[in-house]
Amino acid sequence: MLKKIPVEHVRLGMHLQAFCGSWLEHPFWRTKFILTDPADIVLIRESAIREVWIDIAKGQDVLVQAGAAEENFETVETLPPPVRQLQEKATFANEVKRASRIVEKGREAVVSMFQEARMGKAIEADAAAPLVEEISNSVMRNPGALISLARLKTADDYTYLHSVAVCALMIALARKLGLDEQETREAGMAGLLHDLGKAGVPLEVLNKPGKLTEEEFALVKRHPEQGYKLLSEGKGASQASMDVCLHHHEKFDGSGYPEGLAGENISLLARMGAVCDVYDAITSNRPYKAGWDPAESIKRMAEWKGHFDPVVFQAFVKSLGIYPVGSLVRLESGKLGVVTEQGEQSLLKPKVKVFFSTKSQAYIKPETIDLGRSAEKIAGREDAEKWGIKDVDRYWAAETA
Repeated sequence: MLKKIPVEHVRLGMHLQAFCGSWLEHPFWRTKFILTDPADIVLIRESAIREVWIDIAKGQDVLVQAGAAEENFETVETLPPPVRQLQEKATFANEVKRASRIVEKGREAVVSMFQEARMGKAIEADAAAPLVEEISNSVMRNPGALISLARLKTADDYTYLHSVAVCALMIALARKLGLDEQETREAGMAGLLHDLGKAGVPLEVLNKPGKLTEEEFALVKRHPEQGYKLLSEGKGASQASMDVCLHHHEKFDGSGYPEGLAGENISLLARMGAVCDVYDAITSNRPYKAGWDPAESIKRMAEWKGHFDPVVFQAFVKSLGIYPVGSLVRLESGKLGVVTEQGEQSLLKPKVKVFFSTKSQAYIKPETIDLGRSAEKIAGREDAEKWGIKDVDRYWAAETA
């Protein structure tokens, strides 16, 4: 029996089933747990959440004071499915602040999952469903915002934010491929869980700044099978999620691992996972190398014959753009700028914030140009080091401040 109660009635020993409010409004990344820490009760009461659902069959009921009448709380056998609100399109600037909150809370969720896995606790994959829902909604409102923010990660945060980024990339790609809403969320969940096996890899190996030894690389290559084992022994992971976890390092030509599958013997979601995993890996700063420019990464991935399913890769490029957010480009006028948002009509005409003149070799006042409404055109990609430009990302990420 589930009972809805005000947060003032929450006490230790209660089994918390759900919060009445947005996932971003409450202080935990998951629900469905017994309250054992007094600090958690303080966090609940100080949050924006005013009511919660408890399961009185699995934990304590409301405490009734002697001589006091019991309040008439709402009770149900099961909670109705959440009502999915229509997500209206948002500009990059409007979505990026909300997306930054989702990325940060998503990081906390993945850190917690990895810690639980390292401690030998059973993984409850379905606990991450609200996170996948929030990421999916953000991608629906503006795909560039969260995907771009999740690319900005420190070396120490890479493993955790990589999972958030791949989740978002999988959702955007699923929509571009025309998958339905259930399949799209399943793709997102698979992306979030795909690297869980790295919880079994020592941190000193994961975060090693130099080249891995053969023994260390062999350790890392076991993470797909370790992740599959963790998910299969836990609760709530779908067969699709387990498949992506096991096969996201397979290659279309059969040269991948762990099973050397080829072509359509690799599931569609695993072929999608392979593309999304590699893109985020090569565009992110890692302990041993700086990330590549997003547009340069797309170009190089296109040159890796046999690595990806061509149809899936083509859809991936369309989902991000030929010049993804964060790409440094040179306009025909000689101005350098960073892509801040995709154009509405053409992959070749994004919005670009220009800030440098190659003719005068000097910084200029930043200005955003919508190439879909301008005579300006992109002449090509540019290397920031060539012009001595550092921290290109600040020109598009400033909206998060």
